[in-house]
Amino acid sequence: MNQIWKKPPITLEAYQALVGKEIGVSSWHLIDQPRIDAFADVTEDHQFIHVDPERAKEIAFGTTIAHGFLTMSVLSVMSYEVMPAIAGTTMGVNYGFDKLRFISPVRSGRRVRGRFVLAEAKLRKAGELQSRTNVTVEIEGEDKPALVADWLGLIYIA
Repeated sequence: MNQIWKKPPITLEAYQALVGKEIGVSSWHLIDQPRIDAFADVTEDHQFIHVDPERAKEIAFGTTIAHGFLTMSVLSVMSYEVMPAIAGTTMGVNYGFDKLRFISPVRSGRRVRGRFVLAEAKLRKAGELQSRTNVTVEIEGEDKPALVADWLGLIYIA
């Protein structure tokens, strides 16, 4: 198993026993202007609300904001901190989202963290587990989250 997972592996049965439970909350991750600018370069989305701090002062948020897809993209690193690996896993892949909503913008300089609840973990066939994780990305010091999502994954187990 890849060393990106921060928790020791558990059995498939132990993983499935976590359904319906909050698995944990990640550490805080800074969404600063250099990170926003780098994401803009990679995605070629240079809309001024993301990359022009002076012009962004004129909008309702008062500063630049992270791309929604940037906020979504940090789900991976957050999940590595929180979600346990399953013993015998050969790989895991994103399967998509059944629901994803961007609730509040993440202003440059804010920190976000992910809260993870395992909603479903069912075998589709031998060695292939489909998981559904309800995740909320919280913004430090704010009442409303940045996003809420039902995140699907496929986990392949030897």
